[in-house]
Amino acid sequence: MKTERVMRSLTALCLAVGAITCAPGAWAQAYPAKPIRIVVPFPAGGTSDILSRAIGQKLTEEWKQPVIVDNRPGASANIGAEIVVKSPPDGYTLLAASTIHTINPSLYSKLAYDPVRDFTPITLIATTSQVLAVHPSVPVKTVKEFIAYAKKRPGELHYSSAGNGSQPHLTAELFKSRTGINIVHVPYKGAPPAMTDLLAGHVALTFATSPSAVPHVKSGKLRALAVSTAKRIAALPDVPTIDEAGVPGFEASGANGLVGPAGIPAPIVEKLNAAVVRIVKEPAMSKFLSEQGADPFTTTPAEYAAYIKSEVAKWAKAVKDSGARID
Repeated sequence: MKTERVMRSLTALCLAVGAITCAPGAWAQAYPAKPIRIVVPFPAGGTSDILSRAIGQKLTEEWKQPVIVDNRPGASANIGAEIVVKSPPDGYTLLAASTIHTINPSLYSKLAYDPVRDFTPITLIATTSQVLAVHPSVPVKTVKEFIAYAKKRPGELHYSSAGNGSQPHLTAELFKSRTGINIVHVPYKGAPPAMTDLLAGHVALTFATSPSAVPHVKSGKLRALAVSTAKRIAALPDVPTIDEAGVPGFEASGANGLVGPAGIPAPIVEKLNAAVVRIVKEPAMSKFLSEQGADPFTTTPAEYAAYIKSEVAKWAKAVKDSGARID
């Protein structure tokens, strides 16, 4: 009897050890076993929302589990980021991370998270340009004409942005410093309301992310003067870069990707990365992203981690130079 009890105990111990050893692989095989949530820290209709819904729909079709986009705007994307950083690291809550994710550490004196330490990078999805777009009532057709027009009206022209310290805000401030114009910043709680007021003519211009601006430019509701990237974008091939349009060396691009809370098991990260990378590289998805003004761009988790670190350093300088600060 004693020997039998010992054998049963040893068997139970071996099974327990085996379960622990096999757990990561089992997690990956079972994942996803329930709905996945992608938290978009902006209102519906912006770049992060458009890209997340496109990727989420394809993941839903492939994995037969709902991938739900949860819009949680506010506080320059901090509300959404804090929701994710406090979530279980099981791969079921992800964050649509955009450029503001790497700007905020320099913008806020106190931040409830660290974009490098507190998140698990999955992959980049796309890089984006910003479009210098004006309301049709502004009587200019080129960047040079706009600069001349603005210089004759210092402090009279207003531009909208997705919020204080957002990439559109910092890009506009960079444009101001490079051209010597004086235009007034009007911050909004996200890109969609900033775009709505531009379309209504309540502000004169904005530096909108290309997926937000392209449909309105093509419909004639806005006039695109230039794009902020080093090269022209496929969605607006006739629109010059700001560099080409007369501001030498000007360049400001953004990026969108997926991250999760720190500590997601490596097998789940690898499964997510492989699926999203494969979806982005599909011809139909690549075409869709290009038509939106987004350049498909994927990475390994390690490459994305290195990118986030480099972007935090880059935007720290831009924030310092702009004088932007939120307490």
